[in-house]
Amino acid sequence: MTPSDTPQSRWSDLDRPPLNVPALRRGLLRPGGLWTSLDVVETTGSTNSDLARRAATGLDEGAVLIAEEQTAGRGRLDRTWTAPARSGLFFSVYLKPGDVPAERWGWLPLLTGVAAATGLARSAGVDTALKWPNDLLVTVEGAERKAGGILAERAGDGVVVGMGVNVSLRADELPAPTAASLALAGAVSTDRETLLRGVLRSLEHWYGQWRAADGDAAASGLQEAYAAGCATLGRTVRAQLPGDRTLTGEAVAIDGDGRLVLSTGDGLQEPVSAGDIVHLRGAGGGLV
Repeated sequence: MTPSDTPQSRWSDLDRPPLNVPALRRGLLRPGGLWTSLDVVETTGSTNSDLARRAATGLDEGAVLIAEEQTAGRGRLDRTWTAPARSGLFFSVYLKPGDVPAERWGWLPLLTGVAAATGLARSAGVDTALKWPNDLLVTVEGAERKAGGILAERAGDGVVVGMGVNVSLRADELPAPTAASLALAGAVSTDRETLLRGVLRSLEHWYGQWRAADGDAAASGLQEAYAAGCATLGRTVRAQLPGDRTLTGEAVAIDGDGRLVLSTGDGLQEPVSAGDIVHLRGAGGGLV
């Protein structure tokens, strides 16, 4: 893990300049605010793993760790997440919602998705949809594609929430045909500092509302906001569930526990709390 408190090669790639750490700290760290520390490293394996290690020895809530390059980023189901240096946002935050019942902590990755979607809509001018439970989708040439993902993990007495968002990747740099970047989706800004401030301020807002409501997703407005931005609802989907079980049905709701409710062919409604979701048909077309 290589620290990056001072820009070392600001002119090495004019299209992808390094983050200005002092400016980010001035803009995000304030007395009484959620964010208490902000560090940027040149390269690391996984910001989630690094922050989790720090949490094991004691870490204040609101720590933010950002990597200019992440070589072993992890998504759900142990998938890897890699991208060229300074081509995206790769960061993790540490949250300690100790006053919220632990059974409601499962909303944190969904909350982060809402915060990311609303923050990016404002700062990048890109309509970002949510694929349950934690993918960020944008539209490129009429098709929905994945531009980002979220991973939440218990660490110490809190939760590390990590996010990766493709910002300036070109078509020939994408890891898969179903991937995208904000630039390819027509972003009005790909300035990573602007985008990062937008997402973190939005996350502070939603997290504050959720905690003030004791983690009640309905009372805080989170459940309604997630459903409004969720591209999975109203679609026919296939859920690959733990134990090699597969379930196909229409996604009809997000319940109070953040689970995806599927209406199956036999008329039953079944909540899904974990699984790999494939959009089979509906708005946007294609498989996602």
